[in-house]
Amino acid sequence: MRQLLTMPPEIELLPDGSFRPRRPPIATRIFAWAIVICVAASALAIASFALWFALILIPVVIVAGAIAWLAFRFQLWRTGGRWPPAGGRWPPRA
Repeated sequence: MRQLLTMPPEIELLPDGSFRPRRPPIATRIFAWAIVICVAASALAIASFALWFALILIPVVIVAGAIAWLAFRFQLWRTGGRWPPAGGRWPPRA
């Protein structure tokens, strides 16, 4: 009598000998998508920080280039406009 009241076991074996794929529980699927979204958001945050840092450096590079150009012009002025300076020695003798 006990045998008749229980459900028979569900066999997951398909006729070709493989097992039926089981879907993971909903909590596992939600957690996997949460990880994917977290990784994508982190990558976006790192990329935006890198872009911000590069944009902040643009004025620094411009000022450094202007200072280098002014230093070069000053050295040309000191040598009387000759480049390379007479004698091929740098810096020129005073």
